[in-house]
Amino acid sequence: MSKYTVGLVYGGKSGEHEVSLQTAFAVMNAFDYNKYDIIPFYITKQGEWRKGEIRQSPFTGIEDLKLAINSEGTQAALNVLFSRLTGGESAVKVDLMFPLLHGTFGEDGTIQGLFEMANMPYVGAGVLPSAAGMDKVIMKKLFAEAGLPQCGYRYFTRSQWKHDSFELIVGVEDDLGYPCFVKPANLGSSVGISKAKDREELKQAIEFAFRYDIKVIVEEFVDAREIEVSVLGNDEPMASVPGEIVSSSEYYDYAAKYTDGQSQMLIPAPLDSELADRITEAAIVAFQAIEGNGISRADFFVRKSDQAILINEVNTMPGFTPYSMYPLLWRETGLSYAGLLDRMIELALERYASKQALDYNNDL
Repeated sequence: MSKYTVGLVYGGKSGEHEVSLQTAFAVMNAFDYNKYDIIPFYITKQGEWRKGEIRQSPFTGIEDLKLAINSEGTQAALNVLFSRLTGGESAVKVDLMFPLLHGTFGEDGTIQGLFEMANMPYVGAGVLPSAAGMDKVIMKKLFAEAGLPQCGYRYFTRSQWKHDSFELIVGVEDDLGYPCFVKPANLGSSVGISKAKDREELKQAIEFAFRYDIKVIVEEFVDAREIEVSVLGNDEPMASVPGEIVSSSEYYDYAAKYTDGQSQMLIPAPLDSELADRITEAAIVAFQAIEGNGISRADFFVRKSDQAILINEVNTMPGFTPYSMYPLLWRETGLSYAGLLDRMIELALERYASKQALDYNNDL
């Protein structure tokens, strides 16, 4: 079998830039270099592209991922990306792109749209599920349409907050009460999230969230266990066993996820079989609600008072180091990290082939 050349895209103009580097380093070290050659594409925090040379071995450290910054710049990177359209014998051939970009400009459908315009196969969710999975408000509306129970929420834009802050605060207090959680509508990795216990904390939390997005969502507090399920597939998605997050903090914030090393992941989650089955079924429904493809992680609350299952969100580019929940759940289900990478690439090429078979002409 001939080797695939994979463009690995990482970094990005996002508050999750450093998380992306961790993911890229892990993936780079897990590839089977008998099957794949890698071309690194590093995107700086300013949004500039840097293309490295073809690699047939992994980087030796996370900082080495940035060495591509001294390689060819944005124009050269885009020339390779659009090589299927421009052709040319000297063009570097890339079989598919593998975005490992968390957050804005990477997980929100923007780079996926760039790949679509370049006629380039790519790993992971497409434009629509990426955009819907990033916007917590749109996501929740799709969940409601699919009949998935979820916690109460309100949302508003920066402009609405500027003109009607008092009315919005009263609405939150009347509908959700305290404590409540305030989040940027379009961001991940718990960046910009705060827990508000009174009106003053709510105001501060909203102002903080508006540093990261022009739309904010406020959610009611639920005393619940946090359960996560990995989903993999295109038209016939499969769900992993559920896992449980036991946070080291009051809630699963950025430090609890990435820096303090104290949070626990219980895999599989200690659930009775009937409840576990209902959660995995709901994970598939959530995946299909956003018209998912490729990969996704579905996050749930199981309310302690009555064991009700509430969908929290889906993440179309979940953490992907060997110690992240998404690949660990698949390992417990019987799919290794390297096998998971192979399957994600297969799904990307499968989706690309199905779209190439479409007729884009209107000739009758």
